[in-house]
Amino acid sequence: MHDDDPSPLQFPCAFPIKIMGAADPDFRQLALSLVRVHAPDLDETLVRVQDSRGGRYQSVTVVVAARERAQLDAIYHALSAHPRIKMVL
Repeated sequence: MHDDDPSPLQFPCAFPIKIMGAADPDFRQLALSLVRVHAPDLDETLVRVQDSRGGRYQSVTVVVAARERAQLDAIYHALSAHPRIKMVL
């Protein structure tokens, strides 16, 4: 952690990311492939998938073993830029 970094996170850390989009059959795999570009060691046993009440949307929660803030920023940017991803928390 840099002294000028205002982030309260201490790296490395386990960081959950929730990815939401339309409940298509391949949405889980899409979300994982986008995250895996920046976190190739993603542990799939920690992935959780939940459908919305109406079944139109799906959330995929991954837990990234984050090494630094730049890695998390790159993941959020890649996810947010994809047209099938509606929201990233």
